[in-house]
Amino acid sequence: MTAPLHDTSAETAPVDPAVGDGAGGKSIEGRSLGRIAWNRLKRDKLALAGGIVVLLLIVVAVCAPLIVSVLGHPPDQHHEEAIDPLFQTPRGALGGISADHLLGVEPGNGRDIFSRIVYGARVSLLVGFASAVVAVVVGTVLGALAGYFGGWLDAIISRVMDMLLAFPQLLFIISLISVVPSEMFGLTGTGVRLTVMILVIGFFGWPYIGRIVRGQTLSLREREYVEAARSLGAGRRYILVKELLPNLIAPITVYTTLMIPTNILTEAALSFLGVGVKPPTASWGQMLSEAVHYYEADPMFMVVPGVAIFITVLSFNLFGDGVRDALDPKGSR
Repeated sequence: MTAPLHDTSAETAPVDPAVGDGAGGKSIEGRSLGRIAWNRLKRDKLALAGGIVVLLLIVVAVCAPLIVSVLGHPPDQHHEEAIDPLFQTPRGALGGISADHLLGVEPGNGRDIFSRIVYGARVSLLVGFASAVVAVVVGTVLGALAGYFGGWLDAIISRVMDMLLAFPQLLFIISLISVVPSEMFGLTGTGVRLTVMILVIGFFGWPYIGRIVRGQTLSLREREYVEAARSLGAGRRYILVKELLPNLIAPITVYTTLMIPTNILTEAALSFLGVGVKPPTASWGQMLSEAVHYYEADPMFMVVPGVAIFITVLSFNLFGDGVRDALDPKGSR
C-alpha cells in the first residue's frame, strides 16, 4: 500500500484567527470607509493643523467669558489711562501691548483688543456655522428632490438656483438689513441683525450645495442598489432617506467645511461696511472698519483683527481641503 502523495491534515486543519494565514502570521483586518478616510486625513499634516486651529477657535468662542475674566478685561470697558490724551493713540509700543493688555488697546477709547477679538470670534463662528446649516438643509432637501424626481420639479428648482446664483447677494443683504426693524422675532438690536444675516446668507448659499447634491443624486439613482431596493417594493421616501442620503454625506461634508469660511468673510465684510452687528458688540469686521481711521498712527489696531480673520479662514480651508482629499475614493492619499 502506497503512502499518500501529500498530507491531507494540513488542508483540513482550522486556521487560528489570532495567527492568520498570511505571511508572517498577520491576520487580515477589514477597514470601513470612515477608517480609511481617517487614516488618509491623519497623514495630511496641514489639514490636521487646520482642524486643530478650528477646534481651538470653537473652544475660545464658547469659553469667551471665562478666558476674558482670566486674561483680559470686559470688552466694552474703556481704559482712558492707556490712551495718550493729545494724539488719542495707545501709550507704549505696538498699540499698547503689555502684560495687562495682551494685544493692546483701541485708539480713542482704550478698549481691550484681546477681549474684543475673543468675543468677535463668537459672532464670526456663529454666523459662519449657522448660515452653513441653513444652506445645507435647504440645499440638500431641494437638490435631492430635484435629482431624484426630475421632470417639472427638477426644472423649477434648477431655474430658482440659476436665479439666486445670478443675484447680487451682498447688495441685497445690505439693502435688507438697512430697512429691517430694530425689533423682530422677539429680538432686539444685534440679535435681529445676526438672525437676518444668518437667514439671508444661508438662503443665498443653498443653490451651491443644491447643485452638487442634485448632480450626485442624478448619478446615484441609477445605481444597482437603488434599482434593487425599488424592485423589492421600497417607496420613494425610503430610497431617498436610506439609500441616497447616506451616500451624499461625503460631498455635503466637504462643501460645508469650505462654505463656512466664505460665510465668515461675508459677515466680516458686512460689519466692515456698517450693516453687520451693532456697536458696541465686538466684531472683527467692525474693528477693521474702525482701524481705517488710525492705521497710520496705530497700525496694530488693523493688523490684529486682520490676522484673526486670515488665520480663521485659512484654517477652515486647509481642513476642508484635507477632508475632501480624505473622502475622495479615487485619491491616493
